[in-house]
Amino acid sequence: MRFNTLFFLPILSCLCLALAQITYDDCCLKYVKKLNRGTQMQAVAYRWQVTDGGCNIPAVIFTMRKGRDFCTDPRERWVTDLIKKVDEKVFRNDQKKHRKHRRPSRG
Repeated sequence: MRFNTLFFLPILSCLCLALAQITYDDCCLKYVKKLNRGTQMQAVAYRWQVTDGGCNIPAVIFTMRKGRDFCTDPRERWVTDLIKKVDEKVFRNDQKKHRKHRRPSRG
């Protein structure tokens, strides 16, 4: 009996350590079918989910102004259109940030 306990305890502790090292990705499991125009206007960023590791479906994950995420199918036309709109919005905002107001030189 004592041998079984001494044998079982180290194996159990190794198993617990191995399971503790597993990380679960924040993956999309299904897509939203459509976002209405008002919701699409709230999109401020997006990221791609690829099918490796624990994620089983490819997806584009849009982040809204208040931080909410929506998983979308990258093959849908409206998704590619929204990606372009978000890219344009980010580009315009970057242009505004980098534009410097200078006084004309008098010389």
